[in-house]
Order: sequence, then structure tokens, then C-alpha cells
Amino acid sequence: MTTFPDPADLYPDVAITGSLAAALQKAAMAHGFELGAVEANEKQPLLYASVPSTTPLRDDLEVRAGHLERYWSIGGWGQGIELVSGRVQDLSGVAKAAREWRDGTPLRGIQRSTPFVELCRLAEAAEQGPAQTVSKQWQWIRQDAEEAPWPEYRALIEAAYAEPQLRQLFPYTSHWSLRLSAIAGFRFSADVLCLEAHPGSGYVVKASWQGAVLGRTTTAQEAASLAVGHLPTDIGPAVVGTRENYR
Repeated sequence: MTTFPDPADLYPDVAITGSLAAALQKAAMAHGFELGAVEANEKQPLLYASVPSTTPLRDDLEVRAGHLERYWSIGGWGQGIELVSGRVQDLSGVAKAAREWRDGTPLRGIQRSTPFVELCRLAEAAEQGPAQTVSKQWQWIRQDAEEAPWPEYRALIEAAYAEPQLRQLFPYTSHWSLRLSAIAGFRFSADVLCLEAHPGSGYVVKASWQGAVLGRTTTAQEAASLAVGHLPTDIGPAVVGTRENYR
């Protein structure tokens, strides 16, 4: 069983301030700026904090301290998509990245000013809007399917992509099923449809991952056509996700 050191021993400088939130504020002020209302974690104030964003397209930036060794990591989501991550041993670097995140600095700008920040797979696409996010996600899923040792699954992905009405939705996969959403992001918006490939027994189209079965087909193309026929009449291209979509 892993024994974690006392956070106060691992982060004595943070413990003096009372919380990671306060330590972040102190680091920011040492460089001549303020972070605003940094929120401390009630249960583990020395290990966790969050920095609110001033733009509705970004969630709070989560800041976490290492439990076994001394470092800090960040995670930033927006529009239901993970945008940035990173790990550093200098708390002032975290404070600088938090300021840029809070103020809505473009993601590449954040990375240039604080090189420890890493942009996640869909980050730059998300900045360009939901259509680009959906396109980039389909590109990744098709590439991933090409490497899957399962021809029925690859056929399903390609058949769904070939249907314009399905291609405008945000795709993601889980347990070898293709799930489609009208929200261009994870965390997780409700499925519009779920298509499954079953080796040796054809394909299944469902209302959602755990929803009712809408039909079974022999080919991937038939499954994609069946899915199109069960789309809601008012469905359109996937839209930007908001915090309310995945709460």
C-alpha cells in the first residue's frame, strides 16, 4: 500500500500560506500581477486549486500538486474538450499559465509564454469552432480504426463517415462502438446514436450506448443508412459544448 507524505512536509512553502490557492496568488504577485478569485479545495487545500476563466469557452483551470514528489500539474478544459495540460516544478510558471488561461490568451500564446504547457489533441481545432473540431475528431478516429485488428470495426467507421448527416456529428468510440453526438466535445453529451460492430454477426444500431436497439444489419453500409433514418428531424451540425451540457 502506497504511503503518501504529509503535504505540509512536501510543500512547506505552500503550507505557510494556508493553501495552494494562496500560494498561487503569492507567486503571481511576486511577478507583478494578480489572478483574481483563485478557489481553494476544501478537503485538500494544499494539493488542489482552481483558477476561474473570464471567457465562457473555457472552464476553470485545475491546478494539482504531486502526492509523492514535489511538482504541480495543470489541466484545462473548454467546450467539453481537454485543451491544455502540463507539469512543472516552478509554481511561478503555473501562475503565469493561469493568468494567460484566465485572460483568454490563444492556446499557442500560452504555450509560447509558458513552454511546459502542452496542447491536447483537439485544442487548436476547438479554437476554430465546432466544425473544425468535428472534422479533426473524425480524422483521428479513422486513423485509429486503420490500426485496429478488426475489419468490421474499420468498415463501420468508414461507412458512417461516408454519410454526410452522420459526418457532421461529433464521433467518439467506447468499447468498440461508435457514438455520435450533437455536441462537439466530451464530458459527455448525450449520444444521438450508437453503432456497434459484432464480429461474425453483423451490426447493431442503438438509440444510445445503453439505449434501445433500433435495428440489426448485415453490412456496415446498411447500419449507417439505418442510423441516418433514425436521426432526429431537427438535427444539424454539432454545436459548441457548454458547461451545462456535461454537468
